[in-house]
Amino acid sequence: MAANTALAENRKNTIPVPEKRRHLAIICSKGSLDMAYPGLILANAALMAGLDATIFFTFWGLDIINKAKVDTLHVSTVGNPSMSIPTMVGGLPGMAAFATSRMKKEMEELDIPGVGEFLEVLHDSGAKLYACQLAMEMFKLKEDDLIEEIDGVLTAMDFVELTDGAQVIFI
Repeated sequence: MAANTALAENRKNTIPVPEKRRHLAIICSKGSLDMAYPGLILANAALMAGLDATIFFTFWGLDIINKAKVDTLHVSTVGNPSMSIPTMVGGLPGMAAFATSRMKKEMEELDIPGVGEFLEVLHDSGAKLYACQLAMEMFKLKEDDLIEEIDGVLTAMDFVELTDGAQVIFI
C-alpha cells in the first residue's frame, strides 16, 4: 500500500500539468465617463496581477469604443444616486459638463489616462477588447465606427464560450 502511494506521488512530481490561467471577463454596458473607468481599471488590475483580461462592450457601453464618442464621454448627473445634488439640479444646463470636467481633473491628478489612451494601454498589454454584435446591429454601427484596438465583434454566445471559466463582472 505504501509503495503504491509513493509511486503515485512520484508520478505527480514528474508529469507536468499545465496550469489554467485565471481570467477576468468584464461586461461594460454603460457609456458614461463614470461607468467607463471601473471596467478599464479592473482589467488593468487583472493584467497587473498576471490574469487574462477580456472586456465585452454592449449596449451603451459601445460608446466607450466608438471613435466618435470615446473622447467626449461625460458624467451622468441625472438619475445618479451617488451625485450629491438633487436630480432636478443635475438636469440644469452645464451641470453634466461641470461634473465631467471635475472628474477628468481628479483622474488627471491621479495620473489615470483618458479613456482612449487607457484602451490603447490595455490592448497593448494583452487585454482582449470585443464589441457586441447584436448591440452593433441595434445602433447601426459598423466595425469602422470602432477604435482600432478592438479585437473583433462577437455574439453574446461567442463571448460566453470565449470566457468559459472566467470570473465575470457586469458593469
